[in-house]
Amino acid sequence: MTEMLETTQPSLRQEQHPLICQLANLILDYWQRYLDLSPYSLPEGLGYVEGKLEGERLRIENRCYQTPQFRKLHLELAKVGNNLDILHCVMFPRTQYPLPMFGCDIVAGKAGVSAAIADISPTSPEKTLSENYKLELSALPDHKFAQPRELPSWADIFSEFCLFVRPQNDAEEQNFLKQASSFLKIHCQQAVQAQPVSLPQQKLYLAGQNYYCTKQQQNDKTRRVLEKAFGPDWAEYYMKSVLFDVPETIATGEVLPN
Repeated sequence: MTEMLETTQPSLRQEQHPLICQLANLILDYWQRYLDLSPYSLPEGLGYVEGKLEGERLRIENRCYQTPQFRKLHLELAKVGNNLDILHCVMFPRTQYPLPMFGCDIVAGKAGVSAAIADISPTSPEKTLSENYKLELSALPDHKFAQPRELPSWADIFSEFCLFVRPQNDAEEQNFLKQASSFLKIHCQQAVQAQPVSLPQQKLYLAGQNYYCTKQQQNDKTRRVLEKAFGPDWAEYYMKSVLFDVPETIATGEVLPN
């Protein structure tokens, strides 16, 4: 899969904040190492997008793959001039598997990283992670951060293990990287061991995934940036077809949005 991932080709991450570059490289490496990847087709023209945001050049790079357990793995990198760097990643499970949602985001500017978040978010009807996940996540080192951040009011989708911080120095950035990489490794290893569930259970987990995406679509900061650069209609389309798309029904087997 090395050729498919093209991790050595020129990419926005090579122009971005070092923490974003490191995490992007790690995500692509872990996906390749632990999962059986195949291509995923984004809507036409959305693999790479350019626009203007308050006079600055906005560039967005999307990489997507799929696996037997995940209908879409999405890594988005964005850069606004020389002022703002963004990483966004979500792993969307196929409905056959009772898997939570791995997600992480980093926002960095000239003054450093203003926000870094990573979580494995439950999709079960009980809104809790399985005991296997809890056991492994509980065993991770408890890194301390000087400025933990408060989750927004809409964010009832995250687990008790969610890490949301403003790293204050290189050491804290590396601790965030270690924790996010541990989350990702655990999730990949749990996913490949997952067994399919019954159709009634699939519907429940699909509802959980839908709930996660609906809540994420309420992120006003993301929407405002996209609307300013591309207009409200394009922003709505992008958020619902690229950032947080969900199959509306379960077909015989699996619904694939591509």
